[in-house]
Amino acid sequence: MKNIPQYLKKYIVNQNYDQYSFIDHACWRFIMRINHAYFSDNAHSSYLEGIEKTGITIDKIPRIEDINKKLQNFGWSAVGVKGFLPPLIFMDFQSKGILPIACDMRSIEHLTYTPAPDIVHEAAGHSPMIADSDYADYLKYYGQIARKAISSSEDYNLYLAIRELSDIKENPKSTIKEIKHCEKALIKAINSISYISEAAYLARINWWTVEYGLIGDLDKPKIYGAGLLSSIGESENCLKSNIKKIPLSIDCINYNYDITEQQPQLFIAKNFKSLNKILDEFSSRMAYKVGGLEGVKKALRSKAVCTLSFDSEIQISGQVTRILNQDLSYIQFSGPVQVCYNNSQINNHGIKRHPEGLGLPIGELKNNLVLNKLRKKDFIELGYKINEKITLEFKSGIIIEGIIKEIFERESLIKIITFTKCTVKINDEVLFSPEWGEYDLVCAQNVESVFGGPADIDLFYDLDSGKNQIEVLNKGISISNTNEELNQIYSKIRFFREQEQKDFSKLKNLSDLLSEKYPEDWLSKLEIYEIIHSKKLAWEDEVKNFLNLKSKSNSDLSKAIKNSLHLIEQ
Repeated sequence: MKNIPQYLKKYIVNQNYDQYSFIDHACWRFIMRINHAYFSDNAHSSYLEGIEKTGITIDKIPRIEDINKKLQNFGWSAVGVKGFLPPLIFMDFQSKGILPIACDMRSIEHLTYTPAPDIVHEAAGHSPMIADSDYADYLKYYGQIARKAISSSEDYNLYLAIRELSDIKENPKSTIKEIKHCEKALIKAINSISYISEAAYLARINWWTVEYGLIGDLDKPKIYGAGLLSSIGESENCLKSNIKKIPLSIDCINYNYDITEQQPQLFIAKNFKSLNKILDEFSSRMAYKVGGLEGVKKALRSKAVCTLSFDSEIQISGQVTRILNQDLSYIQFSGPVQVCYNNSQINNHGIKRHPEGLGLPIGELKNNLVLNKLRKKDFIELGYKINEKITLEFKSGIIIEGIIKEIFERESLIKIITFTKCTVKINDEVLFSPEWGEYDLVCAQNVESVFGGPADIDLFYDLDSGKNQIEVLNKGISISNTNEELNQIYSKIRFFREQEQKDFSKLKNLSDLLSEKYPEDWLSKLEIYEIIHSKKLAWEDEVKNFLNLKSKSNSDLSKAIKNSLHLIEQ
């Protein structure tokens, strides 16, 4: 896809369709058959229509390239990714109308729910609802707002802990000790959260709408959230009376969530158009719209890379580490720092020039001059000549002394003045010293907007590391860790189901082999039962009795097996 920027391309992986085992396809089919039946009555009407319109197959795992072609009919596209993406990266994809689809398939041990992103959640959960234009508009709008949100370093540490735990839990080779270690790390990350960032609040809106949203009548709502549409356990439980149902409002941001547990309450939207009102209400107070001291304080508190946009149309990206006084007379960034104009890095003003940071005074000079309102030639005519030592004194009390090396202007107005042998100080405090090198004075009066992340992401981050990331992620997608003999049995069952002429004695031999070597493998027996049901074979009751035993407990899996038996027998 030519329209995807380089910083997003590094997260895209090849689906490698051959990675999926016949067991994987059987798991997919088990989930989709139950979901298709259950959601015909309990999901929003767009869901079943969207299954067909977006290329989601029922009997086997879909190809992402096929989903991509179908989504293009709705102005969207799809790409393959691996595992949890950083939240802002996921939202960046979404803001551009690109659905990232995790290529992994959940294991048979996690059929009813997996903490890790997988193709069931992304493809069968998210993509069908995109066929509804109002909902698709909300997804894009949400992504556009969320990608501007300021997150915190604590948010990122929490993301890493969640990703690590989900990967460990989904890996069949993981030990109990490893899982416990990751669970403790997650608890530590949660307990380290000192405040709720803009990004964290928006994540709650996303959770209670896109992931776990209900819609329509308060007494009989329908499901549209991808987390519910991809969970055969919670999708049934969520509509029960013991789950509190709350009309959706901006108040949903005050409800936290736990990804490892089923939700104690859910929110019901009137319709998809009403979702945008929630975003409008929340975004009105975000730093990218508010700017000023309030916005800069959010950036300072986040301890993360943010971008400050000034009235001079210059943007500075880096970590804000200090503001001098409450009038924003001086702002200090720590490195690496990037200086941009209209979201494009200015030549020779990237992280290589500003690896340690950048500080700037903002406001008028004592003689009432506004630097970013002056043309270069007018500034020189006032006596501020290149290659000569000058003094600039701001109303805030900050004094700059140094030799002008060059003046950068755009649209005939000064944007940056570069000094050599420069000192910046206020009273007796030195803010910049000559031995630190050249000083770039970014000229500005006001901070108009503050948003999370760098302005020119492609040039802020090392693109070579992005290429390495692609190789690592693609290596991570490999053939499933599956017992090959058992996989071949599933293959033969599938072939048997799809062929016209059936020799049931061969199927009986497979069933006996399963009973002997894989006595706990219920899914293979369920597929066999589907084929032999009502064929009046002598061994049908033996298979059914085995499955009935598996469906006796009160677990979500047992309920799913019972529902699957009902589908076969109806």
